[in-house]
Amino acid sequence: MTDHPTFSASATREPERTSGRFVVTFRDDDVAKGVATLAKRAAIRSLPSAADFTDSALDMAQLSAAGGAVFPTLGVAVVTLDDDALSSLMAAHSDDADGAILDIEPERMFYALGDDAGLSLAYLQGYRDAADNLYERARASVDAAAAAAASGFFDDAQSTWGLKATRAVNSQRTGSAIKLAVLDTGFDLQHPDFRGRRIVTASFVSGQTVQDGHGHGTHCIGTSCGSTDGSGRRYGVAQKATIHAGKVLADNGSGSTSGILAGMEWAINSGCQVISMSLGNTVSTPSTAYEKIGQRALQKKCLIIAAAGNHRPGTVGQPANSPSILAVGAVDSQMRLASFSCGSGSAGGANVDLVGPGVAVYSSTKLPTRYASWNGTSMATPHVAGVAALWAQTSAANRGAALWQLLTARALRLPLAARDVGVGLVQSPPT
Repeated sequence: MTDHPTFSASATREPERTSGRFVVTFRDDDVAKGVATLAKRAAIRSLPSAADFTDSALDMAQLSAAGGAVFPTLGVAVVTLDDDALSSLMAAHSDDADGAILDIEPERMFYALGDDAGLSLAYLQGYRDAADNLYERARASVDAAAAAAASGFFDDAQSTWGLKATRAVNSQRTGSAIKLAVLDTGFDLQHPDFRGRRIVTASFVSGQTVQDGHGHGTHCIGTSCGSTDGSGRRYGVAQKATIHAGKVLADNGSGSTSGILAGMEWAINSGCQVISMSLGNTVSTPSTAYEKIGQRALQKKCLIIAAAGNHRPGTVGQPANSPSILAVGAVDSQMRLASFSCGSGSAGGANVDLVGPGVAVYSSTKLPTRYASWNGTSMATPHVAGVAALWAQTSAANRGAALWQLLTARALRLPLAARDVGVGLVQSPPT
């Protein structure tokens, strides 16, 4: 990503899947200067800041009332701009190479990427050689896993096939002391399988509590952080991780960038080491805002993991197509590419990085249904997030980019095109 002012060609009024607001990305450490520029050039003043709220959990009603908000940790703002203000802001910074504003793009809509969804590394390159070396050292254990994969995986009374395929059932790690955020449709707080668990919640959807009226968020939390069902079958990867459930998608499964940004700001400032986002859209062009946020999260030792998308033959959508956000595709229990799983795009860094189990995935969902088996890159993503929590537990050094390196280095290589599966199937630490 270039470090000079760029204004997306899409920074115009698009009739579909945009809110009418704009996402303004500031240069590193230039939030105060950027806010001052908004006031001077676009007459935008008195924007609420997430930093002024407890735990940085912005009240979305205040964002709506003010027409925008500032997210200082992420280094972005969401603002309402009329045509004159937009033109003034763009014109001013076209002539100012040292300005505080890096990019302006429309606020887009995003969707839960599951069965019932609405839509059916530049600076990491330095880690590549180290990852290859680590892979060679791990070859023996990976070969053993490959032999098991050749015959396929199945649900049984003990665990789901996804936990077998990712070797979570064999790991001694539980995710204990790791904070994992799932930004989705919320969580069913009454679900009996989570009684006694440490759960931190916040809603970033105006007029809706964190209570999951959709089921998608509860399903993703179940896979990443759940434990066992009423019969004793295990379906969750990181059984003892601290759950941070952020509602950024409404009960209809959709949400805007501002709610997602608010959830990310909250999760990062809450100290979450992993953020799981099973949401996206079909826009193949990477977003400057999400890329800068991905970089800034890694610098703060937080890894963002997002679903590649379910709109094959299309390519990875936003936000997963940002080079600094780990993009997850899906495979089935026979290690075949899921028919819906998007492949890598042509834009720099818009690649599938890993795959996870994403077909017929059994997990918790909202009551009274309680459990369901769903398909989607949404289901693959929390498998990877849960495994990331297990690796994070192995050492305090395994954070941010180092955690990304471990996940890719220890993945099980598959006889499938790298554009579709990246380096392969995510694998859990054995000890």
